[in-house]
Amino acid sequence: MRTVDVIIPTYKPDISFLRLLDDLQKQSVRPSKIIIMNTDKVFWDRLVEKSGENPVAKYDNIIIRHVTKSEFDHGDTRNEGVRLSEADFFLMMTQDAHPRDKVLIQSLLGAMDSDVAASYARQYPRSDCSLAERYSRKFNYPSEPMKKTQADIARLGIKTYFCSNVCAMYNRKIFDEIGGFTRKTIFNEDMVYAGSACQKGYAICYVPEAGVIHSHNYTYLQQFHRNFDIGVSQTDHPEIFAAVSSENEGKKMVRQTIDHFRHIGKSYMIPDYCIMCAFRLIGYKLGRNYKHLPRKLRISFSLNKEYFKKWN
Repeated sequence: MRTVDVIIPTYKPDISFLRLLDDLQKQSVRPSKIIIMNTDKVFWDRLVEKSGENPVAKYDNIIIRHVTKSEFDHGDTRNEGVRLSEADFFLMMTQDAHPRDKVLIQSLLGAMDSDVAASYARQYPRSDCSLAERYSRKFNYPSEPMKKTQADIARLGIKTYFCSNVCAMYNRKIFDEIGGFTRKTIFNEDMVYAGSACQKGYAICYVPEAGVIHSHNYTYLQQFHRNFDIGVSQTDHPEIFAAVSSENEGKKMVRQTIDHFRHIGKSYMIPDYCIMCAFRLIGYKLGRNYKHLPRKLRISFSLNKEYFKKWN
């Protein structure tokens, strides 16, 4: 029987995170372990105090490890969680994603053939999701399944390497062979890994039957900061991103979103969406050229400020 662990990095978890843990326990394939890599113990203690519930005591399969904010790294902190797992497969999730049903783990596990390095889930918008963000979910997470390899670069471009640790399952044997997530990364540890896997002859599977509820309504500045970090990650990993451009895919999404607004009679939303896209583009371009910026600006522009304090 194939075993599965779940690994979740957390930072300032709220009551909804306890519901996620409950939902995972009810999965048709129950995790052998749920490993929580929590940043700053004080926030975990506050959650336990506020809720009056300690998940570690409530369930027999939960492990929690605390790291400081300065120690956290998107890649290496996840690697630490993997080192606590002995399962054949592990599922990476974020604290704000929730299974859509009880067969999430089962569906992802079903896609894990011997040549598949990772399989990732479809993301559905929350009820309060903006129309632009709702459409982006449809654009990035279609209803058709995909099995992507290096041979698909000409057809899919950057989407060949797309994979999201919001909810993605990994084959531990292949993970160890590749060397895990890159240790030094500001963002995009999932796509860097997927790119490495494809380049080594493995496949990445998109499994739309596996669904999680997850979306954000970012402000202009949040979009700027997030896309700055995306640009930084692509500059830091030319071995993955130098040969494939993400800008064409971005332009395609913008065009289709604007067409969608027109189609549904919401053309008045186009100017605001264009402003949002401008913040994204400026953030991304600055991130791609971050090495030319003063250190203070790098820290100011980034969501992950500790990365620049630690490495740059």
